[in-house]
Amino acid sequence: MTSAPLLSGQTPLAVRMRPVSLGEIAGQQHLLRAGSPIVALADPKASSPGAVSIILWGPPGTGKTTLAQAIARSSGRRFMELSAVTAGVKDVREVMQEAITQRDLYGQTTILFLDEIHRFTKAQQDALLPGVENGWVVLIAATTENPSFSVISPLLSRSLLLTLQPLGDEDIALLIDRAVSDARGLNDKVSIDDAARAALVRLASGDARRALTGLEAAAAVALSSTADGDDAEEDAASKADETPSITADDVAQAVDRALLRYDRQGDEHYDVISAFIKSIRGSDPDAALHYLARMIEAGEDPRFIARRLVISAAEDVGLADPQGLVIANAAADAVAFIGMPEGRIPLAEATVYLATTAKSNAAYAGINAAIADVRAGKFGRVPPHLRDAHYAGAKRLGHGKGYVYPHDNEFGVVPQQYLPDELDRRRYYEPKQLGAERDISARLERIRRILGDR
Repeated sequence: MTSAPLLSGQTPLAVRMRPVSLGEIAGQQHLLRAGSPIVALADPKASSPGAVSIILWGPPGTGKTTLAQAIARSSGRRFMELSAVTAGVKDVREVMQEAITQRDLYGQTTILFLDEIHRFTKAQQDALLPGVENGWVVLIAATTENPSFSVISPLLSRSLLLTLQPLGDEDIALLIDRAVSDARGLNDKVSIDDAARAALVRLASGDARRALTGLEAAAAVALSSTADGDDAEEDAASKADETPSITADDVAQAVDRALLRYDRQGDEHYDVISAFIKSIRGSDPDAALHYLARMIEAGEDPRFIARRLVISAAEDVGLADPQGLVIANAAADAVAFIGMPEGRIPLAEATVYLATTAKSNAAYAGINAAIADVRAGKFGRVPPHLRDAHYAGAKRLGHGKGYVYPHDNEFGVVPQQYLPDELDRRRYYEPKQLGAERDISARLERIRRILGDR
């Protein structure tokens, strides 16, 4: 049996299996309802595809390019495609001019698909505006990054933003089975067992392209194993009629690990670090370690993680456990000293410590309240007895007069005013009854009574 070469030298399976119509698309049904902008664009019988341009935003492998190409095949309209990786302003202007010519001479509407629009500079995106605004083209732009940050506002306001979601497990399983049996795919040269299918679905993480790439690699392993086994003459005849089956072991050999969807400059970067900090704040060490692992595996800068741990120790743990800031700083120093991958250990130690210790944001809330008062003009003059009395003429101005030196008191606290008159009795720091701050609270209450409840 010599089926392995059937998979070599071909266009990748994910490309061969790209849907040729909207009806073949798995997932994204919220965008494919009757009358939706995408359905209207793909309808060759529609009198007009409409003048609304579309920006497709979603993670890799969710079908942005697939939707655009399905529209091209189904609509019968003139279709132009540019990639922001290679195209420039000159290319955009040429497409616009051709679109005007086709419209005026032949009454044809041009659909322009622009992949990875987030890679376009502001000047390049500006070049699209006349064509979009005047209806010379209907733009379908694709991006994996948040358009609010990567697409200029004038273009956003003239386009309809459609969000694609990661495919569900059932959608991925459907695509795998279709690729196994379809003539464009593996054409039933192999079968796949339930465990292998489940493994591919899990490894895909909602990415159709990743699922099909993994399937193709696993099929090659299965076919290769079968071909190797055919060397025994006594088994050759019986195996000639058998269809090799892809197993979970084949998948494990083909795909070493799940590749995380993580862009250190994109949404996932901010989403995962946000989930990491909120898990620490919420005292869930297991969730915090999960998100820490995702960042480490994705190659996130460990210094960035360490800085966020230091911030978390000061903001969320605070004086409920002053040791938290010490440990977070020690972890940051350790990471800088030993590097990765060993740096993951002090990062994990600090993460677990901060997640499981007592927490208080009282100091954080206090400085924010004080800054808010200062910004609002609530600051007043420094009381005379607190002003600097060391320079010439200071005593003549009354600076320092009446100041009582606390260390002269046996308790180290004396009843005198420290805040300006306008803010007398204003409180910024309100300790919580948690951890070490419980003791601080009791001591501060005694201090404030001595100070005259100020």
